[in-house]
Amino acid sequence: MTYPFLNRLRVIESSAFIAAPLAGLTLAQHGADVIRIDMIGGGIDYGRMPRMPHPEGRGRSLYWTALNKGKRSVAVDLCRPEGRELIQALVTAPGPDAGVLLTNIGTPWLAHGLLAEKRADLVSCTIQGNGDGSTAVDYTVNCATGYPLVTGGGSAQHPVNHVLPAWDIACAYQAAFAVLAAVDRRRRTGEGAELKLALSDTAFTMLSHLGVLAEVELLGQERPSIGNHLYGAFGRDFATSDGRRLMVVAISAGQWKCLVDACGIAADVQALQARTGLDLSDEARRFEAREAIAGLLEPWFAARTREQAERELDAHRATWGRYSTVGEMMAQDPRMNSASNPVFERIETPGVGEHIAAGATVRAPGMSRAPTTPAALLGTHTDEVLCEVLGMSSGAIGRLHDAGIVAGPERDPTVAARAA
Repeated sequence: MTYPFLNRLRVIESSAFIAAPLAGLTLAQHGADVIRIDMIGGGIDYGRMPRMPHPEGRGRSLYWTALNKGKRSVAVDLCRPEGRELIQALVTAPGPDAGVLLTNIGTPWLAHGLLAEKRADLVSCTIQGNGDGSTAVDYTVNCATGYPLVTGGGSAQHPVNHVLPAWDIACAYQAAFAVLAAVDRRRRTGEGAELKLALSDTAFTMLSHLGVLAEVELLGQERPSIGNHLYGAFGRDFATSDGRRLMVVAISAGQWKCLVDACGIAADVQALQARTGLDLSDEARRFEAREAIAGLLEPWFAARTREQAERELDAHRATWGRYSTVGEMMAQDPRMNSASNPVFERIETPGVGEHIAAGATVRAPGMSRAPTTPAALLGTHTDEVLCEVLGMSSGAIGRLHDAGIVAGPERDPTVAARAA
């Protein structure tokens, strides 16, 4: 579901993979008119897994359709000069809510300087791998951050790669924010802006924001590899009698008291403090005593089923979470209920079918949310956009189709499969 915050700001998106499409999705879910520029037949990530089954192996990508909800699609042959000129015209079309480009495709014909010759107040945002323009992806950036050496039981000899593309995600939201900041400045000053964001800068600046760089420089220490313990306070996963696992966290003094009360270990904690001389009301001391504290908690969880443990933790307002598969989360977690949580809804995506989908994450009480538009088939909006944005006649658009420079909607693979 979307909000009309951006009043149909028009953004032309030429992108692939995660960071740039997610930035475009974020803008679209807040009201921007995001127009995807797609290669006829799809770009390099159009068929990325997971994909819907198809007898000829051409099922639609659930990854691609998820990242491109709420956008319009124009299919163009980008290898031909005429196609590139069309895209340049779309990017630089006049209007106070136009002239915005979002891309991670470093093509010379989309360079800011070239486009700014046609529209001086252009706002462009280019997502890069590294700040010098060299190639990098989330996975090659993450390995340089030090996190794989301390994730789980990771080490320099056996690094552990987490599967979440964290830097892509962070970069996407930074890009969306930067675009809006530049557009706001343009409205006030009339000046455009060339914005560049690198995945590596996103990662390394976050190490600064979280104190990791200062920890190494000023304290001369690296983060330890501590398995599933929480760094700097107390937190760990525990097994229940029915073979399930729960994560409990006690960062604040209040969270610590609730956990101690829920598990009935106050006397044991007092004895541990007396034995070690550690004041466990201090989160740093709890981290120091983490193994001993875990030893006090393990029997409590082992004596209870997950349901019993959750009930008692809830009764004392302890902070906990349940380990679940995605399927279990969808079936059991009330936060995933599309009937009660306005963030989620059910949509029908061409070539995919009906499924649950997320709209804008923000909640704005008292403001209506428009339904999420599913990812379009390639070229669904080609004629509409060329007519609306560039004022082209049906005859001119028809000639572009005849020359193979643009394409209309691709065939729905679901319909094609049924026909076969």
